[in-house]
Amino acid sequence: MTIQVGDKIPDVTLKRLGADGMEEVSTGELFAGKKVVMFAVPGAFTPTCSAKHMPGFVNHAEEFAAKGIDKLACMSVNDPFVMQAWEKDQNSAGIVEVLPDGNGDLTKALGLEMDGSGFGLGPRSKRFALVADNGVVTELLVEEGGALDVSSAENVLSKL
Repeated sequence: MTIQVGDKIPDVTLKRLGADGMEEVSTGELFAGKKVVMFAVPGAFTPTCSAKHMPGFVNHAEEFAAKGIDKLACMSVNDPFVMQAWEKDQNSAGIVEVLPDGNGDLTKALGLEMDGSGFGLGPRSKRFALVADNGVVTELLVEEGGALDVSSAENVLSKL
């Protein structure tokens, strides 16, 4: 079942690369007491994700902060090494927190998985954005097909 407005973000433990190597991050802790915009991309280094989706959030980060957003986060069903390399490629460190969902656990818990095997990608996350206040979803914007419209940084900003 797909997460809905009013639902609490599931508490899932993800693994990412930190200063001292592999570390765990709990979505419960990530969202607790904060207003967070999390957007998801089907894959790091894929054309739309790299050319438009991530750059939109990086370029509008100050506007999100001015509207009361405490954290911007980008999730993808990629491993921590790929997500760290993509973060460097996108110059997003310290602006957008990357969340590697390597096993798709958070994606499945949100009910937002898609089958990208037709493109050689395997199971992935749908492209979406959500706004959560203290872990409760207040806005959910899920794309249809390969579009980047409703989950773009500009559209998310217009909803705040």
